[in-house]
Parts: sequence; C-alpha cells; structure tokens
Amino acid sequence: MELKSAVLAVAALCLALALLLPRVALSQRLATADAPAPAPAPRHVDLAELLSLAGPYGTFLGYLTKTGVITTFQSQANDTAAGAPGVTVFAPEDSAFAAVGGGAALSNLTADQLRTLMLCHGVPRYHPLSSFSALAASGPAPTFAGGQQYAVNVTDAAGTVRIQSGWATAKLVSSVYSTSPVAVYALNRVLLPEQIFPTAPKVAPVPAPAPAPVHGDKANDGAPGAGELGASDVKSSSCRRV
Repeated sequence: MELKSAVLAVAALCLALALLLPRVALSQRLATADAPAPAPAPRHVDLAELLSLAGPYGTFLGYLTKTGVITTFQSQANDTAAGAPGVTVFAPEDSAFAAVGGGAALSNLTADQLRTLMLCHGVPRYHPLSSFSALAASGPAPTFAGGQQYAVNVTDAAGTVRIQSGWATAKLVSSVYSTSPVAVYALNRVLLPEQIFPTAPKVAPVPAPAPAPVHGDKANDGAPGAGELGASDVKSSSCRRV
C-alpha cells in the first residue's frame, strides 16, 4: 500500500512538472520577445574614404594623412554622443593646390607649419549650409589650429559663401557631404593664414566662368548681371585678418 502511494505521488509530481515546464518555457520566450532590441551602433563617416571617392580631393587627403590631421578630424567625426559638436571640413580641390605654385608654397613649410595649415581647414563644430548666414554675422569661426589668429572669416553674399583666412579668400563651391555631425565642403582655394605665410604666396588666378548665353533683347537691359551684388546684398563677418 505504501509502495502504491509512493508511485502515485511520483506520478503526480511528474504530471505537475509536465504541465509546468511548457509554461515556464513560454514565459521565457515571451520575455525575450518583449525585450527591446539593442540599439544599432552609430554609423561613423569615414572621412578618408569620403574624400578619396567624392572627387578631386586627393592632394588635400594626402596632406591630411601625412600630417596626421585626418586622425584629428576623424576622432571628432566619430563622437556621435548627444550634444557632441561635430566637425566641418573645408576641402580645397586639387586645382586649388595646383594654383599655389603646384604646391611649391607648401614645400618650404616645416612639419609643424604644414600640420597647422591643415588644421586651419577644419572647424570643430558641425555647420550645415543653412547656418552660414548666421555664421557670417557672428564673427570669425575658430578652427582646429586654435587661437583667434587662425580663425576664419565667413561671408554669405546672396547665397555665395566664401571663407577668408590671411592671404586667401576661397569660394565654397559645393557641399560634398552634410549630415550631422559631419559636414565637408569643397573650396576653390587653399587657405593661407598670415601666421604661416608672412608674405603673400604666388597664386594663379581662378579661371573666369564661361559667360551665360544671351537671349533676345535682354543682352543689356541695364539691370545688374547675375553675379553682380550691391553692398546691401552682402552679409558678412569681419573680413579683417585675424
């Protein structure tokens, strides 16, 4: 009788376990399903890859790599935390370096001077195109080179943005990439701060753009040309050299 009771007890225990285990497994599966998926890792913009693929920026990229400044810019670009300032890079096209005596003006620089020059082409803050009007009005923008003497002046004349530093006034010719926290803009000139170049380097003139075609009687109607701006059209930060 005792044996029969023991067998019945074991059987009841097994039945209880058989009923309980599926419920435990189901609750575990539900808990796993309800758990939020881990947030994807932030995608970092590879500046070296971007410059190598985006267009004629090989000379600039070469100098960034040679001086190690690409690492400085990339480190700033990789900081995607909330509130991180981001980075804006001004990338002179290959033709801009060719205009500076084919780079002859840069060949006489020391390693420290060349590194500082490259740092002058980056601002430690993300600036979309829509912010340049306000940036022009706010005064010189500090660069990675540090100090007021290496800050750049920005002008915005009816949507035409120019960056001025020392002996050079460069036109912003296109947006290469602009998604927070990284912006890269193409320049038609190399920035030439006076602290690095005590005298003005010889720079070839920028080729004049081809004239727009003339239609009908509008060849000369007395109105200003498309590229002519009055003083009232210009919004600028101080253009004095800093």
